[in-house]
Amino acid sequence: MCLAVPGQVLAIAGDDPLTRSARVAFGGIVKQIALAFAPEARVGDYVLVHAGVAIAVLDAEEAARTLACLATLEEDAE
Repeated sequence: MCLAVPGQVLAIAGDDPLTRSARVAFGGIVKQIALAFAPEARVGDYVLVHAGVAIAVLDAEEAARTLACLATLEEDAE
């Protein structure tokens, strides 16, 4: 099963749409993420990330709902 996780864009590096990347926060963990598939992403946006690539920009409400669902899954697994 594949899973994409929302994270918040903290900073963006580069101008070229194919090589632009971002520092993205995932609940205290920060990763460098490629933005080639989500060129519209801006600092402060939430992006849906799969395998190190942002695949979509989410609004804050959708990101919160998804994170709440993931937290529930984690609680149920424990």
